[in-house]
Amino acid sequence: MSTTELAEIRRTIGQLRQCLGVLRSRYGDAAAVRRLVNDVDRLDIDVSDLENPIPVQHKPVDPAQVVKISDDPYDPALWQGADDEGVGGYHRDHR
Repeated sequence: MSTTELAEIRRTIGQLRQCLGVLRSRYGDAAAVRRLVNDVDRLDIDVSDLENPIPVQHKPVDPAQVVKISDDPYDPALWQGADDEGVGGYHRDHR
């Protein structure tokens, strides 16, 4: 990203902050206003990260620590009598 693009983003974030000031004076400390302030703060942090990137250092992978998981389907018996999460007793017989 060029310095021109970063400067434009900074300018836009500044405009957003001004708009949030107007919203705050109109709606006070409403939850939606606080969330918007938080979002703009996060944008500001992300732009700072782009301006000053931290180099990522990758550690070599130890093949002995790699756990391989089979693509084969699980045995359906493992799930016998279990409920679907969030659905409750969906598969139970209600007599």
